[in-house]
Amino acid sequence: MNTVYFGLELRRIGRDLVSMFFIAILPAFMYLIFGAAQDYGQESAGNGNVTMYVMISMAAYGAVTATTGIGGMAAVERMQGWGRQLGLTPMPDSQYVLVKSLIGLCIAGVPVALVYLLGELTGADGTVSAWLLSGLLVMVGAAVFAVFGLVFGLAFRSEAAVGAASGILVIFGFLGNLFFPLDGVLLAIAKFTPLYGYVSLARRPLTEGYLVDQTTGQAEFEPLWVAVTNVSVWLLILSLLAIWLVRRGRGRQ
Repeated sequence: MNTVYFGLELRRIGRDLVSMFFIAILPAFMYLIFGAAQDYGQESAGNGNVTMYVMISMAAYGAVTATTGIGGMAAVERMQGWGRQLGLTPMPDSQYVLVKSLIGLCIAGVPVALVYLLGELTGADGTVSAWLLSGLLVMVGAAVFAVFGLVFGLAFRSEAAVGAASGILVIFGFLGNLFFPLDGVLLAIAKFTPLYGYVSLARRPLTEGYLVDQTTGQAEFEPLWVAVTNVSVWLLILSLLAIWLVRRGRGRQ
């Protein structure tokens, strides 16, 4: 790996204070408001409490915001001529992809670490396995949304694409059972949205697959295949879209 390029890119992104605010500080603030500051936070939720449930959700939101931004900017950079500049160097495309992937992972780790640290300090409670596995699933699953950002970057070919992708993530967050529990028709719709499977998998070490119906108050078990299928299908759709957009871009050149 080209460590010099990795360091330069990491510092460049880290100096973008506006982006880092939305990636790290905003999810942490939302966790404090909707998780740590609420009286219901100490109520039981599977292998932990509600505060931990909110903590996982907000860490997931911060992680996907990070990977979406990195994926989108990578596509825009390539189309705006940065790819030709890199072509003059000995660095192959595979190293460019590796560097961008590792940067996405590093940046995604910032909100996850911050939110989990705040959770530890403000009463988030859960088993050791729930803490470790949920954090791992949040990080690994967020990689799918690098492809989501890539699709927007390829489709719109401007820096505004990243902002648009991040804005749509907020909408998908509400529709995908991320920010507050859904039930009934809304929950049925949520299962078809991109964030639903990812967040469900991240929460599963805590909830063990149980969802609480807000109308009846009854806990209902959701099979693992529902979340896995959601993630798999959306990864396939986004990957195919990215491939098609790359080929379309080459056809225009």
